[in-house]
Amino acid sequence: MSPDALPPDPFAGDPHDPALSLDGPDAAEPEVLSEQEREEIVADLADLAVYQALLESRGVRGIVVDCGDCGEQHFHEWSLLRASLQQLLDEGQMRPHEPAFDPDPADYVTWEYCRGYADALLSDS
Repeated sequence: MSPDALPPDPFAGDPHDPALSLDGPDAAEPEVLSEQEREEIVADLADLAVYQALLESRGVRGIVVDCGDCGEQHFHEWSLLRASLQQLLDEGQMRPHEPAFDPDPADYVTWEYCRGYADALLSDS
């Protein structure tokens, strides 16, 4: 089959091309996180556990993030965000993943909302 008959590579020129992580002569080296970056991710994982414990029972399915790269909102369910942060901690990068299927924006809140909600609820104790 001719290469011209194939659809275009959607990751052509993308420095975050998932194929770059495959073993081979052109495989990208994983980024090494600084100790401060590692500590921040561990803190984010701990915060995420608190936010999920406080908000999941209230119907919140996860966190919405405004993407600076594409300008769209990304909806992350609790387990997906935890897995992504853990992967960042373990491998120094987050690989692309499938977006949430037809998310209801009312089911997601921002990280800042979570922080404010937790601060207000836990400071009253």
